[in-house]
Amino acid sequence: MKSNKVQSMLTHPYVINDSLHQLFEAVSAISVQGYDEQRRVIYWNKASELLYGFSKEEATGQKIEDLIIPKPMQRHVIAAHSDWVKNGVEIPASEITLRNKSNQDITVFSSHVMFTNQYNTKQMYCIDVDLTDVRQAQAHALLKDNMLETIFEAIPDLYFLMDENGKILDYHASNPQNLYVPPNQLVGENIAHLLPEEVAEKFKTNFAKLSQQKGIVTFEYSLDLPHGLVYFEARINHLSQYNQVVAIIRDITEQYQSAEVIRHQAYFDTLTSLPNRFLALERLSQMLIEAERNNQKAAVFFLDIDDFKKINDTLGHEVGDKLLIKTAARLQKVLRKEDTVGRLGGDEFIVLLRGLNAENSALAVAENLLDTFREPFKIDGRELILTTSIGIAMYPENGHSASDILRNADTAMYQAKALGRNTFSFFTAEMNLIMQRRLEIEEQMRGALERNEFEIHYQPQLDTKTQTVIGAEALLRWHNSVLGNITPDEFIPIAEHTGLIVPIGKYVIEQALSFLNEWQNRQQQSYTISVNLSPRQFRDKQFISFIKQALIAANIRPESLDLEITEGVLMRAQSYIQEALVDINNLGIKLAMDDFGTGYSSISYLRQYPFDELKIDRSFIQGIAHNKADSDLVKATIAMSHSLGLTVVAEGVETEEQLRLLNALECNFVQGYYYSKPLPPQQLLEFSVH
Repeated sequence: MKSNKVQSMLTHPYVINDSLHQLFEAVSAISVQGYDEQRRVIYWNKASELLYGFSKEEATGQKIEDLIIPKPMQRHVIAAHSDWVKNGVEIPASEITLRNKSNQDITVFSSHVMFTNQYNTKQMYCIDVDLTDVRQAQAHALLKDNMLETIFEAIPDLYFLMDENGKILDYHASNPQNLYVPPNQLVGENIAHLLPEEVAEKFKTNFAKLSQQKGIVTFEYSLDLPHGLVYFEARINHLSQYNQVVAIIRDITEQYQSAEVIRHQAYFDTLTSLPNRFLALERLSQMLIEAERNNQKAAVFFLDIDDFKKINDTLGHEVGDKLLIKTAARLQKVLRKEDTVGRLGGDEFIVLLRGLNAENSALAVAENLLDTFREPFKIDGRELILTTSIGIAMYPENGHSASDILRNADTAMYQAKALGRNTFSFFTAEMNLIMQRRLEIEEQMRGALERNEFEIHYQPQLDTKTQTVIGAEALLRWHNSVLGNITPDEFIPIAEHTGLIVPIGKYVIEQALSFLNEWQNRQQQSYTISVNLSPRQFRDKQFISFIKQALIAANIRPESLDLEITEGVLMRAQSYIQEALVDINNLGIKLAMDDFGTGYSSISYLRQYPFDELKIDRSFIQGIAHNKADSDLVKATIAMSHSLGLTVVAEGVETEEQLRLLNALECNFVQGYYYSKPLPPQQLLEFSVH
């Protein structure tokens, strides 16, 4: 009852404002409230209901400070309203934050007007425009601006906004050090005018591409800045709707340098920094194309350091690596800038000479290369002398393809080795025939075991005094259906080189022991079999266990097997060779030094290793009947061997006089054509009976 009376009292004096209220009601988007002198609501339009959540009935009669004014503002609002009513001090329009029925903040732009009606009563009307959507949009825009600014600052790229002609309209540089000109010179200038000519041309060219294609155009360039050479990647895009171009430019120096490291590792030798095999062969192909186009000669040198393996084995790989580095440096000093020196691997180098006028030009370079090795290499306080063997192939005389030229240079290098090393050799047609023969032998050798093309012949060994057979040396023979009979001097080195000597060597041992078993059982004699070992066989980790199994399988006592090695095996001085020799001795197998006198340090080897037998090379036996020096040498060798407890076998005995002299010198055993050539198994069985 009281509420209705108050409402009636409030509304009755303000009937004069009905037309104004009708206007306010028509504008539903703007909140309008009316207040009396005691700040009580006398008018509350529909927009106010929507904005603040209070219905007209709920709001009417309520004071403004109790309805929508936050507590911190209430005293100020009361004072301001009182000051306006009593003193005429207007409340200015402003943006303020009020509250709604749910106690949520409402941001409005509030304007105020004061009326005095016919009853001389003041009425304040507040006109509030909701700024919530505006503030949200502003906050969202500000957030985007802040995010964009944060992104700009976080990403170390350069951004340029330009017109279609390249004039800079705006820019952002998180790292001003990457700007080619000071920042104050950028806006308004054409980007091409600010850069070096070469880079400017790239920008012009790629700007032109934008008009011809859709999407992003990417290109790279570099600038010499105060802090160093910097590599950039530019990505430009045409904003056709604005007639503008945006460029995002990134510093890719680190990626470029990483790519350079990877490229260097792919194309250059890590030890010497010379072009590696891949790059050297690529340059060889390019050189031959250039030589053909210009009708010029070219040369390929194949270099191999002589006896380099000995340095690695005796002084260690660290010293060897230092030598290779110094070798590379010396080779580069001899050559012209347009020539190439590369490392193919190990101690092998390649030299490419382009634009030669004659073969003599290559000859002069070869002589200079040999000369550069004559000065000692100083490594860790040592002075080391190195020599090199050089094979030379000329274009176009020795081939037209890279593979042919390289192969022929390699062949010529082996010829230089055969000539005594520390020299060079030009490729010749005769060498080509030799190489073709070598390749044919290698091709036919693969599968020869499976085709049963190998056969063992045996050369009998006899007691010098009794003239009785005491054993035989197993010698490998090969008859091929394509090549015919191939001598051991031809195929054994190739078998060594290819590694086929390992399975072939096992075949020889198995066949020899099998025959020895048959031979001993048939004639009830304790014969021995001698088998030659290859240096390559010692690298087989299963070699010793294989010999054990082979002896067991053939039912042969170890002392009936005599394994022959040359001084060349011992010169390698590898630990695995020494260990194998000790294991062989421990098994009870006899050990013989073959071809005595053809090496360098025979006597020291006889003292160092557990030899049982020494075989004098045929080259000394051939001269003992008519050459006093050979006779004296053989005599001394036999005496020395006996003093060391060694049995002596003379190889290559071909005459009765040689036999007589060896008997007089107390040589233990002999073998040679005087008695018999190497025989097939059945013929040896018959020979030993008679």
